Amino acid sequence: MTSAPPTPLLRIGLLGTGPWAGRTHAPALAAHPEVDFVGVWGRRPEAAAKIAEAHSTTAYDDVDALFAACDAVAIALPPDIQAPLAVRAARAGCHLLLDKPVATTADGARQVAEAAEAAGVASVVFFTLRFAAGTAPWIAEQAATDGWFTACAHWLGAFFRPGAAGTSGTADPHAASPWRGEKGALWDVGPHALSVLLPTLGDVTGLTAVPGPGDTVHLTLRHTSGASSTAALSLTAPPEASGVDIELRGTAGVHPLPAVWGAGVDSFGTAISALLEAARTGTPHPCDARFGLHVTEILAQADAALNATAKQTTA
Repeated sequence: MTSAPPTPLLRIGLLGTGPWAGRTHAPALAAHPEVDFVGVWGRRPEAAAKIAEAHSTTAYDDVDALFAACDAVAIALPPDIQAPLAVRAARAGCHLLLDKPVATTADGARQVAEAAEAAGVASVVFFTLRFAAGTAPWIAEQAATDGWFTACAHWLGAFFRPGAAGTSGTADPHAASPWRGEKGALWDVGPHALSVLLPTLGDVTGLTAVPGPGDTVHLTLRHTSGASSTAALSLTAPPEASGVDIELRGTAGVHPLPAVWGAGVDSFGTAISALLEAARTGTPHPCDARFGLHVTEILAQADAALNATAKQTTA
């Protein structure tokens, strides 16, 4: 009896050369046993060349040439640069492994979701907690549990505080991110909170959004299950007040998000496997571009509410 031929490796290219691309995306792509990491493209050719050399792959100066060499692309770029490139990649027949948020406008995210569906390509958005070994099973367990009454999320970062430094004593690399500085916590960490609250409590049927100090935003959400939730989001919290916690309360008791998540490279590796599975089976992943679009729509609604409050305050 002859054995079945091995499953061919999925050819994946990387778009982006920033901290996430260099520290998480590229190592995970290079290490994945079912992936042929075919190349890197970035807006800074010298940075693309450095990542490519570190992982024995090719630096591309033409993004369309990389699309032509790939079955899929992983994107580690600012959201409003990611979105139009994701549309081009989908139209070129590439499956999409996207970062969150997909875009910072509902229209931008909708174009990505529609392009993926029109091209018949798979898509996965890397909402970290949905793929991390320490948190993904917990989310699935809570999503299968009825009787939730309320939930509270705090996602408070400190890297935009004056003088904020990383654990090594140097400035956090994310503090140099222009889009994070412009869009703030709502768009950067808000997707993470929603990626937990939506599957566990149901879709959002109403929301309010109130600004706090710095870029801090307080959300109050009503869900289809009848439960309510709150989320406090910030990138400008005092270091002593920073941290992440999400807690659900209901008839099943009080259930906090596990404190240990797992390494980011491992979580991204799980997201790669999810994309491969969706591409092989044609079954959409729960965190596909359509889900990414819905998260973007909720964030845009909250952003509009904040802007309306700001106008009333200055009127």
